[in-house]
Amino acid sequence: MIRVWLVLLLMALPNLLISSAAVGLDNSTVPESLNIGVLYSFNTSVGRMVKIAVETAVNDINSDSSILGKTKLKLSLQEDSKYRGFLSIAEALQLMATHTVAIIGPQTSTTAHVISHIANELHVPLLSFTATDPTLSSLQFPFFIRTAFNDIFQMTAIADMVSHYGWREVIVVYGDDDHGRNGIGALADKLAERRCKISFKAPMTPDAKREEITDVLVQVALAESRVIVLHTSTSWGPKVLSVAKSLGMMQNGYVWIATTFLTSYIDIDSPLSSDEMDNIQGVITLRMYIPDSKLKRSFVSRWTNLTRGKEGNGPLGLSTYGIFAYDTVYVLARALDTFLKQGNQITFSHDPKISELRGDSLHLDAVKIFNEGNLLCKSIYAVNMTGVMGPFRYTPDGNLANPAYEIINVIGSGTRRIATHCVLAGRNNPNTSRLGFSKQWKAVKNWSTEKVNLLPYAVPYKFVPYGDGQNNPSNTELVRLITAGVFDAAVGDITITTERTKMVDFTQPYTESGLVVVASVKKTDSNAWAFLTPFTPMMWTVTAIFFLLVGAVVWILEHRLNDDFRGPPKKQVATILWFTFSTMFFAHRENTVSTLGRFVLLIWLFVVLIINSSYTASLTSILTVQQLSSPIKGIESLVNMKEPIGYLQGSFARSYLIDEIGIHESRLVPLKTPEETAKALEKGPQKGGVAAYINERAYIELFLSSRCDFTIVGQEFTKNGWGFAFPPDSPLAVDLSTAILELAENGDLQRIHDKWLLSSACRSQGAKLGVDRLNLKSFWGLYLVCGLACFLALLIYLIQTLRQYKKHSPDEVESTGQGSGSSRLRTFLSFVDEKEEIVKNRSKRRQMERISYRSTSEVGSTIVSNKDFSQPSSNRIDSEV
Repeated sequence: MIRVWLVLLLMALPNLLISSAAVGLDNSTVPESLNIGVLYSFNTSVGRMVKIAVETAVNDINSDSSILGKTKLKLSLQEDSKYRGFLSIAEALQLMATHTVAIIGPQTSTTAHVISHIANELHVPLLSFTATDPTLSSLQFPFFIRTAFNDIFQMTAIADMVSHYGWREVIVVYGDDDHGRNGIGALADKLAERRCKISFKAPMTPDAKREEITDVLVQVALAESRVIVLHTSTSWGPKVLSVAKSLGMMQNGYVWIATTFLTSYIDIDSPLSSDEMDNIQGVITLRMYIPDSKLKRSFVSRWTNLTRGKEGNGPLGLSTYGIFAYDTVYVLARALDTFLKQGNQITFSHDPKISELRGDSLHLDAVKIFNEGNLLCKSIYAVNMTGVMGPFRYTPDGNLANPAYEIINVIGSGTRRIATHCVLAGRNNPNTSRLGFSKQWKAVKNWSTEKVNLLPYAVPYKFVPYGDGQNNPSNTELVRLITAGVFDAAVGDITITTERTKMVDFTQPYTESGLVVVASVKKTDSNAWAFLTPFTPMMWTVTAIFFLLVGAVVWILEHRLNDDFRGPPKKQVATILWFTFSTMFFAHRENTVSTLGRFVLLIWLFVVLIINSSYTASLTSILTVQQLSSPIKGIESLVNMKEPIGYLQGSFARSYLIDEIGIHESRLVPLKTPEETAKALEKGPQKGGVAAYINERAYIELFLSSRCDFTIVGQEFTKNGWGFAFPPDSPLAVDLSTAILELAENGDLQRIHDKWLLSSACRSQGAKLGVDRLNLKSFWGLYLVCGLACFLALLIYLIQTLRQYKKHSPDEVESTGQGSGSSRLRTFLSFVDEKEEIVKNRSKRRQMERISYRSTSEVGSTIVSNKDFSQPSSNRIDSEV
């Protein structure tokens, strides 16, 4: 295929190549100059910036005798005609026809794919910092050398960002060329590793018109996902964002993630107009990370002077590509310097394959093989220097070491860096799984070994300790190293938290281990007033009040009916006190005769029964069980205190206490070892120690097994578990979870737990912490029922008494009706104080008297009437006579 391309090219351009007079260089002397080709599109902003950076680097190198000695670098600039594959071949051949030892370029990955085949044939190294296509591998194209970060790392950063924010699906908009397709393919792989996916792909031709861009973005707007990744070039990407803004796709609800093209566009063309900035507001983009250094600051300060006068529109901005262009020349120069100092020579020879295709009308003599091209490539890969971009060296797979990206958010009239993403590259031995575990807890390794051996198949593994054995490392960082490929799994005391489940897969929890509080305790001895301990002061007070209240209510209800509750005032007060307190022992001798009194007494005796039983049980516990006292009762009391609190260094407890509980960071003291923890608790906050120590229950059980001066206070305030961490979608996580569940069902899981995490416990661990005093909160319901019963009985009694008062004392009511209020009240109280039987008898006697009086009156009136009637009759008789 390559031969056909060459034949067509040379037939179309017969005068393209000119013969070269020399086939090789003088082998006996160091060359005075070396030809370096530059293949870029210099009519673009990136090309113009690259041209200035490369020329500056060549001038600096030629003026520095420590590099290449007397040999000078000679630049041959060749325009890359709008990234066309066919013309790019011609332009590359023009450079190679001048005994070029290396070519800086090309600008695009599409061109790199084409001319890399020619470089393979002619052994001329291609050094490019803008062709970042991941498929341009050193295996297929050994003479293509990338001097910037591979796009695979950029896609890893984007995938991590998507996973971090919990987005599961994204839409990708990209140029339909090698750079776009292969970059999106790498992104799909990285998203799949994080259980995310690309839900919709929207390819566009690199030369798409505004109407075509609009049609594609309308389809994107109709898709479900609102997270859009834009992967294209600096010349085409801003147009897409402009159309997106006009379609309302830059508003709230959309997330746009642009690759490094956008930061290059912003940096080179800065400052952008207000309209251009409006088009990219809110977009998240990436920039290759270049650490700050003296070399970088010096180069940036030079850049304005270097570009002044060379651009009609003012100074040209500097992007990371300009810095990589400058360092690329230095990398090539140092490689050539090493190459020559090793005694190698620069020679060229005819390619017999091309000679076979040569016709009479084709001029192919100038196209020759660089005989030492392989050696020069090795020298380039061996360069280890510090440039403007920072440390520069290659990994064995041909990529730059320590790739990192800045996460940039476009806000207002500028940008803001929100994070820096570092990609750790590396591969583990595929035949042996490396299991990371903390050095701090030795029992964890033995415990984990038994768990791993439960798999139904053999898994070769080796334990790799994590940490220095002195300071407890962060388990969250250990989990991150799994995603970075440093470990294949993490075993042992890995607490399953929300943050960690976003990074890895956990097995089924094999033990529960929530956070608990440990504090120093001391033994509490009984004293002469121990009998008061079961109740709190408030409980004693309320109980005493209710004793008096119930006695008074029963006295009121029984006073008018029961002779036991009558008598002189002193006797009645004594009766009330005696009756009410004797009910505590059910020894009251006074009988209740009223229905309401019996009702109140029944309720009260039930309350007394409950109180007596609770008091007896609590007092028995206090006098028979060893008591331990501590001013700290649990996490609630710690929150309200100001004393320092200890926690295990590297534990998630620190972030939990700060973020969830609200404890200030200044109060937290990291403790490394159990010995240091015990010492800090013994000192206490007054002597520079801590008031309490917070850790997971499994650790605490091991800690307390031999330390009897401390104990757990309060309740477990989180519910977590321990599990083994594996990379996402690892089959080992599922298989090991199945094995753990089988062990839990047959009881072997608890046996393993007891074997490695439980030792002989202290006798004091069975002691009771403090005194569980009975408070009003536990009995307020009983008191409420009793109080309501008293109120209801009094209300009914008052109504009945008023009715009796009106019924049995009508004369008093009528006589006092015209009197004052105090006289009416005295009359009523006098009525209430009387015994009901006396009132009824008096009322009955009065009623009989009224009946007798009424009868007498009626008889008298009848006699008078009869007299009046008989006297006129006699008079009439007398008159008649």
